[in-house]
Amino acid sequence: MAVALSSQFHPPTYRTLKKIKTKQLVSCSMQPTSQSNIKVVINGAAKEIGRAAVVAVTKARGMEVAGAVDSHLVGQDIGMVCDMEEALEIPIINDLTMVLGSISQSKATGVVVDFTDPSSVYENVKQATAFGMNSVVYLPRIKLDTVTALSAFCEKASMGCLVAPTLSIGSILLQQAAISASFHYNNVEIIESRPTPTDFPSPNAIQIANNLSNLGQIYNREDISTEILARGQVLGEDGIRVHSLVLPGLPSSTTVYFSGPGDVYTLKHDITDVQCLMPGLILAIRKVVRLKFGVWLGEIFVETRRFFNF
Repeated sequence: MAVALSSQFHPPTYRTLKKIKTKQLVSCSMQPTSQSNIKVVINGAAKEIGRAAVVAVTKARGMEVAGAVDSHLVGQDIGMVCDMEEALEIPIINDLTMVLGSISQSKATGVVVDFTDPSSVYENVKQATAFGMNSVVYLPRIKLDTVTALSAFCEKASMGCLVAPTLSIGSILLQQAAISASFHYNNVEIIESRPTPTDFPSPNAIQIANNLSNLGQIYNREDISTEILARGQVLGEDGIRVHSLVLPGLPSSTTVYFSGPGDVYTLKHDITDVQCLMPGLILAIRKVVRLKFGVWLGEIFVETRRFFNF
């Protein structure tokens, strides 16, 4: 059974392009626009995931790219940065306030997608809220206290803010399936692999372990107290073990093994490209405009199921 994975990718990559002449724009977007379209600002637009988001939003119905913010490739047209057939006539700008101010004048529904950094996301969401715009935040290593603060702030402001530890629909499905399996098996091990060294265990593995903890189950009782390093790291207090591998040339992968007498149940999900996050991103943009409080996707599974219309 194939299911969900991590929100962990290679470190952000940028591209060096030939200098493209662009005009200084007062408006952030000169695309043919529709007043009913959701105006989307990509904050972190020059990153790999940001470029993928620009293309995905451009192709999606009912929304359009209205601004591109980044400290890299400033002044270059985001359409050309994304290797699109035509320029979008939207230059990358290193000033979120300027972009938000321009869009707010149109009175259109707006969403800021934040791919920046955990240290700046709170202020970014505050700025978006001040201009009447919702936010979708995708930062895998965002701290829980930041999420709590964002949720409280957005609830008070009656503005939607969706904080997603993963945008992979497959990842959410895997985590849901793992919770269901945990009530039927006494042994569980998580094995994850990444093509490059990174911080281990990954946010995805931690999320899975957290979801399976405090369910009244103690796992791997036979050697729960062992200190043998080869047995992996125990996450939480319920005996869930994680093994992290670095395997260049292979996709990012997460596998959860459950076992009982004469039975092994395996959940596995591979990520081969950042494109796998785009369907979840488009769904998040469509739904966040209806939210009135911050939501942590992947932790409240019932709400997540409703959110994705499963």
